[in-house]
Parts: sequence; structure tokens; C-alpha cells
Amino acid sequence: MSCWMPGCPALNMCRGLAALPITCLERAKDLKTRLGILLHKPELGHKTGSSSKLQLGSRRRDSSREVLEWRESFDQLLKSKSGVNAFHTFLKTEFSEENLDFWLACEDFKKTRSKTKLASKANRIFEEFVQSEAPREVNIDHETREITRKNLSGATSACFNEAQAKTRTLMEKDSYPRFLKSASYQDMSRQAASRGTSKRSHT
Repeated sequence: MSCWMPGCPALNMCRGLAALPITCLERAKDLKTRLGILLHKPELGHKTGSSSKLQLGSRRRDSSREVLEWRESFDQLLKSKSGVNAFHTFLKTEFSEENLDFWLACEDFKKTRSKTKLASKANRIFEEFVQSEAPREVNIDHETREITRKNLSGATSACFNEAQAKTRTLMEKDSYPRFLKSASYQDMSRQAASRGTSKRSHT
């Protein structure tokens, strides 16, 4: 910055710097350089970086083991939050995600303690998934549908048990085997297996 006006702060600062001994200016430059090197030194963040890498590696190993466990049984898949998400994504490609959504709604319904909420939730689930021509009607037989309808008159946490069981069996026997054979799951399991192999080779 330059200034020709008398009393200009920039001009006064420049004059002040010029009046300093050369050694002071060199020391200041040297100090600035050293600070810059220290701030960019990788060693300073080494411990933090290592621990975060270890945590990330541990999470990857856990998720890899989980992915491979999904093929052991349908129960293992349903126990895993990421497994349920992956299965839901697959069901969307087959336009049958309402089966899993109904099953999840029933699981949530069973946790309801308030009798008032139990009745209102039961009606909402029935209207959305169970009744004939419901917006997201699940594939259950007429007899099960009527049993569930009668259960609504005195709604308890068990009123959807039969319909939920039928839907679960349908998914286990029909959609689940196709999910395991799908390109998306095959890709996930290959990656999980390769991470597991890589881990063993490093130990």
C-alpha cells in the first residue's frame, strides 16, 4: 500500500519498518517461516489421524461381518438396521416395499403402551396396509384380513400378529432369496469378503 499524504498510517508504518535493524526483520521472517512449517507438519495431526483411521477400519470390519451375516438367515437381516435399509432398497426395485413397511409398522405398533394410541395406530395401519384396496395393500389371504379386521374392535399389541407373520413368511420365502442373488447384494458381499481377506493378510 502506498500513500503520499502526510501523516498517513501506512507511510508511518513503512518508515517504522525501515528504521528497524536488518537482523530484526530477518528474525521476524525466520519466525514466520518456522510457524508455517509447524502448522503444516503432518506429525501434529498424526495421533488423531491414526485413531480416526483405526475407528473407521473397525467400523468397516463390523459392517463387513454384518453384510456377510445377512445371508445366514432372514432373522439376521432383519436384526441389522443397514440390512433392513438394503433390503428395502431392493424391494423398491420390485415394487413390493409395502410388505417390509407393514412389518416394520407392526414392530413399532407392538411397542405402543397407551391404549388410546394403540387403537388409533391400529386403525391407521389397517387402512394403509390391510383392508381391501388399501393404498399400500399387502398380499395376505381373505381369511387373515378378516381376522385382523375383527381384532381391531378390541385392539391389543397382538392384533396384527397373524397378518405380520404371513407377510414375513412371504418375504422370507420369496423376496429374501432374490435379494441374496441380486447384483447389489452380490457386490456388497464381495466387497465385505475382500475387506475380511485384507484384514487377515495384515495380521
